[in-house]
Amino acid sequence: MFVSQNLHAALTRAVLISLFTWRRAANDDALDDDERFGWWGDSFPTVADDRIGSRLWLLRRVKLSRQTQMDAEFYAREALQWLIDDGHCRAIDIISERLDAQRLNLRTVLTLADGERLDINPDNSWQVIYAV
Repeated sequence: MFVSQNLHAALTRAVLISLFTWRRAANDDALDDDERFGWWGDSFPTVADDRIGSRLWLLRRVKLSRQTQMDAEFYAREALQWLIDDGHCRAIDIISERLDAQRLNLRTVLTLADGERLDINPDNSWQVIYAV
């Protein structure tokens, strides 16, 4: 039980870091300005193309639409793919819920290697987008 709680806590931290650290924008991403942001450590990965964080930050000034919702789900999956690649999880489900014209919540459900499911949903929702 104690090991499971420690694993759950570690995975929850890993998900939060992966989702809410700003990954550098891709060359073809639309930007508001010339700033691509991103963590400086990604400039020197020990594994080729290994990056930390998500591109959810790109949605900070966009209107909340169905496309924005789909982009948020894509960016979240992209940021968490390493959990599957490294064998920590078997599957990752991203559930988004549009609450109103200005709020989109994301919930992450991990299926661990042993089949156990871990629902990461602090405070019942993550507000990740503020629409303009």
